[in-house]
Amino acid sequence: MGIRGLMSYVEDHSQFFVDLKLRDTKLIIDGYALFHRLCFDSDVDLRHGGDYDSFTDVIQRFFESLFACKIHPYVVLDGGCDVSDKKLLTLKDRAREKIQVAYSLAVSGRGNLLPLLIREVFIQVLIKLHVDFVQCFSEADRDIMTLANHWNCPVLTMDSDFCIFDLKAGFCPLNAFQWKNLTVMKDTFHYYIPARCFSVEKFCRHFNNMNKALLPLFAVLCGNDYINLPALDSVISRISFTPGTSNSKGRKHHRILGLLNWLSRFDDPAEALDHVVKNLKMNDREGVREVLWVSMEEYQPSPVKLQDFFQLGAYVSPCATSLGLPEWIQLGLAKGQLSPFVCDALSLRRTILHTQVESIQRPSAHVVSVSIRKVIYGLLQNPSPNLNNVSHSTVPKHPVAFSEVDRIDKNIATVVNHAAKLPDEYRELGRLTELSLSKRKILLLETLKVKESILDPIPASLKLPIAVTCFWLQSLEAKAKLHHVQALLMGMLCGQLYKMTSEPDNEELHADGAKLLCDQFLKVKENKLQKRLDLDTAHVFCQWQCCLQMGFYLNQLLLTPLPEPNLTWLYSGTLVHGLSQELSASSSAESLLSVCPGARQLYNQLFYALKSSVPSDCLSRREKSKARKKKQKKNDSSPAKHRGGGSRETRVLRDHVSNRFELLTVDDVEDSGQGSGLE
Repeated sequence: MGIRGLMSYVEDHSQFFVDLKLRDTKLIIDGYALFHRLCFDSDVDLRHGGDYDSFTDVIQRFFESLFACKIHPYVVLDGGCDVSDKKLLTLKDRAREKIQVAYSLAVSGRGNLLPLLIREVFIQVLIKLHVDFVQCFSEADRDIMTLANHWNCPVLTMDSDFCIFDLKAGFCPLNAFQWKNLTVMKDTFHYYIPARCFSVEKFCRHFNNMNKALLPLFAVLCGNDYINLPALDSVISRISFTPGTSNSKGRKHHRILGLLNWLSRFDDPAEALDHVVKNLKMNDREGVREVLWVSMEEYQPSPVKLQDFFQLGAYVSPCATSLGLPEWIQLGLAKGQLSPFVCDALSLRRTILHTQVESIQRPSAHVVSVSIRKVIYGLLQNPSPNLNNVSHSTVPKHPVAFSEVDRIDKNIATVVNHAAKLPDEYRELGRLTELSLSKRKILLLETLKVKESILDPIPASLKLPIAVTCFWLQSLEAKAKLHHVQALLMGMLCGQLYKMTSEPDNEELHADGAKLLCDQFLKVKENKLQKRLDLDTAHVFCQWQCCLQMGFYLNQLLLTPLPEPNLTWLYSGTLVHGLSQELSASSSAESLLSVCPGARQLYNQLFYALKSSVPSDCLSRREKSKARKKKQKKNDSSPAKHRGGGSRETRVLRDHVSNRFELLTVDDVEDSGQGSGLE
């Protein structure tokens, strides 16, 4: 939710806050607000698809500060959209705004937009640090408020709705939570975190001791994310405001001040609501009254008991139960083992695909992964858990339609995609857990267009990323070039190397050159990239991340037939863009990896797997195209140009692999093949 302008208004008034020395307490954390704030306030690169390793460092430092102060964090994450869909217009407006931010980042480098996989990285780090967390079925605000009051502890957030909730211990705004400034208490060795805590009592006292019960009505009149009633505009305009200023912040603040002063005259919400509706047209009154009462209920305690999840591992959502979702799905969502994307597809049969910093002139990067999403929809189209007692007529005879909100040029549009038609054994979500590992793996690998034998020599942590990359390469939409593929593989190598070299007293790795190669990659990452973003390269890597995201979600839904990769070390945008820049200019993969034979061997394994996944008919088409192009250039080209068969790297790869894999050689970079993903 959120009330426009309210947070900045209260932050301008220090009298609404009390100072805290936070230590030795439970703390309920709004996870959505936290990973936004940590990402946007920590100089993490946002233009090149996400530096997930840098973001991970920030998360770890944050929670280490809490642990040092004996603060026990409980992170609560939003789930899917509200099943009533009353926030759809707001969500669409935000999706449009994100497209504009993405465009701004692409051309000028300004703006804040979350990288695509930031939420998944955040959850993986929480698990690694053993931080207690839960993912709610839909929006988490009421659940957070209810849990905080049950435990009588503060909330850490940036959501203005927490100014409305009647919180016993108040809430601490994230921007005044000084976790980087640990302080020692006098005469002790105990640390605390300086913080400010909003007090709803002080807030109401400031407005003539206003009844706290009036605050939900203030929120809906002021305009939150759930309500937008044009009929109310004329009523609000009649309320006497303090003369305002011309800037938007000033206008919002004066609207807030005027509404609060006006509401403070009434004893309770019913009396105030009567005064609101009596100024409306007769036929609008009852309808508006009902909408306002229903909207005010969003600020009442939640029936969900999160304490049962944290203490007993049990999660019951009345909403999820009413939809008849299998228990394993509900628990998987609560544990963060399934994405809110799955939740939206189940409850609304609509998903929202998030824009990245990509080329606005080209189709959305999400187009590349549509066939994976269709398989996910195929698994989700029949969610009933009690299939033994359900007639066959409930199983859809025809593929179910799912709506997707995606970018079209600089705007959004709703695109309809139908669920993939799957074999009967995969069409009953309630029985998916009964399928053998081999059957679940078959569906995953067939969707990603890769044979299991290709993945056999690949390290377990890279099997899914390589399978996804095989899928990406075979897509008609992904116009990847050789240096793009090489850069991605080296980025994956860097993560493997960093994990290995961080192990203490590993002299063998130092002798093998792993540390030296790691430092070399670090220099590439630290070097300043071209000021102007290479949008073609950015778009290609965005497409790869879209494939990885949906491959990741499908693997989760199939109960991880392939090991879940550590996303922190899988992709670093500035490194991969930097490597791509170097490789396209003068460097070769062979020369960059020469300091570490072990890394070069792993790189060759990964490279071989990718080349083995390219269909032979694609290869033959490209060879014919290449022959035609060479014939056209014959009169203008010197014989020496073709005698060597390309660069030193090309010759090395031809020696190392078989001639069947010439598709990725340097000579072929100029030839554009529609049958493969390589340009």
